[in-house]
Amino acid sequence: MSDNSSATQFVRNAISSPRAGLTWGLIGVVAFSFTVPFTRVALGGLSPLFIGSGRAVIAALLAVAALALTRQRFPRGIQWARLAVVAGGIVVGFPLLTSYALTTTPASHAAVVIALLPAATAVLVVIRGRERPPVAFWVMAIIGAVVAVVFASLQSGGFGHLTLSDLLLFGAVVAAAIGYAEGGLLARELGAWQTVSWTLVVAAPLMIVLAAVAWVQQPPTGTPIEWAAFGYLGVVSMFLGFFAWYRGLAIGPMAQVSQVQLVQPVLSILWAALLLGEELTWATILGGVAVVLCAGIAVRTRLNRSTVTPPTRASDAASDPAPDTALSPTRQTN
Repeated sequence: MSDNSSATQFVRNAISSPRAGLTWGLIGVVAFSFTVPFTRVALGGLSPLFIGSGRAVIAALLAVAALALTRQRFPRGIQWARLAVVAGGIVVGFPLLTSYALTTTPASHAAVVIALLPAATAVLVVIRGRERPPVAFWVMAIIGAVVAVVFASLQSGGFGHLTLSDLLLFGAVVAAAIGYAEGGLLARELGAWQTVSWTLVVAAPLMIVLAAVAWVQQPPTGTPIEWAAFGYLGVVSMFLGFFAWYRGLAIGPMAQVSQVQLVQPVLSILWAALLLGEELTWATILGGVAVVLCAGIAVRTRLNRSTVTPPTRASDAASDPAPDTALSPTRQTN
């Protein structure tokens, strides 16, 4: 079959559609939704420093194997610095900050606070990726973020009262947003899974040192269930989940796909209730419903604009790179 055949063109168009980006993003979100509850489980016998760093070491070993077996080309020049930025956000910042926050806060509470992440990512995407979502998109994203802040305040003892755990979670959100935005752009150049793999390799030396320090300071004494939860964090949360997530961001539009993650807190709350027996309060339920509605409206708004109103100027087209660039055979081999 020739590369220019109608069948090939149809497949590329189908894969590169905005709905394909949403699908890949949703798969990643489902994988990530277990992260907070399983971190809470692992904390029963493992230190937060060991969980945050050790899971990155496991993922880095898998990344090295995948890169070596597929003989991926090395990143070049400034790409190494950009990978370091991504690593600082999603390999170092988010795992460590959430691990420490979850030592004193319920998983369901943390899940709703982390609902700020899509809005924060969208801001970074607009600044870094030059995407321009409509006003309605921003309105719903802001409402979702406000709901998360109000929820955190009320659950922490009253409006405007935030605990140290909340501040750690907000810091984790900022770190992850930076990593997601820059990683989504890099995925268009290096490929989705290649980006997360190289990111893990860049962070590996630091995370190995931190894991060794954590082991010496507080030797792990986890049960089989706690070790299984830790294994999930290393294999899925830190590695396989990002395959789908960065593929979705690479297909884009990035600001639209990022909003799918507003569904994540609701899933995490559900897992926290089922796996940890945490009580579902009306405040938690209403907060979860609110952010899901915001996500649905925001995604629908951005999707309708992307499919109905194509760019009319060359400058507009240049501001939203072609989605299938991340799926080019020279950049994506999975």
